[in-house]
Amino acid sequence: MSRIFTSFRFVFHESWPLALRNGSCPSRSPLLRAPPAGLTYVCAAGKKDLLDLPVLNEDEFEEQFVRGSGPGGQATNKTSNCVVLKHIPTGIVVKCHQTRSVEINRKRAREIMREKLDVADKGELSEVLLKKKESVLRKQDKKKKAHENLERKKQFKEALVADSRHGNDTV
Repeated sequence: MSRIFTSFRFVFHESWPLALRNGSCPSRSPLLRAPPAGLTYVCAAGKKDLLDLPVLNEDEFEEQFVRGSGPGGQATNKTSNCVVLKHIPTGIVVKCHQTRSVEINRKRAREIMREKLDVADKGELSEVLLKKKESVLRKQDKKKKAHENLERKKQFKEALVADSRHGNDTV
C-alpha cells in the first residue's frame, strides 16, 4: 500500500499589499495573525479551548529516546522511538510511545508535559482538571438519564401487561 504525502506552503505574492504579507491585516482571522510582541500563548493541538497552558522552555528539559514496549514485535523492539521527557526543576517525567514516529511522540510528550505542568502549578484550578471534572459530570448525567429512561420503559411495559390482563378478564 502506498501513502501519498502532500504538503502545503503558503507563498505571499509581491503584488499583495504589505499588510497581507506581514500578517497585520485586520480582516484576517485572529488565529492566523501573529501574536503581539511580548505576549506568548500556547495552543495545544486538539485542545483549542485550553489556551492558558504554560510555555515550555527547552533548556529545562532532559530528553531521551528509549526502546518502547508493548505489542508490535520486531518493529517495536528494534527502534528507539519512545520519548522520555523530564522537567528538571519539578522532576516531572513524561514517557510517550503512542506512535512509531519519533517526531510525533516528541510533540505529544511536550503536550502532555504542558498539561502536567499546568496541573502542578495551578492544582485544582487547572483548566485540564476542570475540563476532566466537567466531562465526568456530563457522563454521569447521561448515564442517569439513560437509567431513568429505562425505568420509565419498564414501568410502561408493566402497565401495558397489567392493562391487557385486566382487559382479558372483563371480556
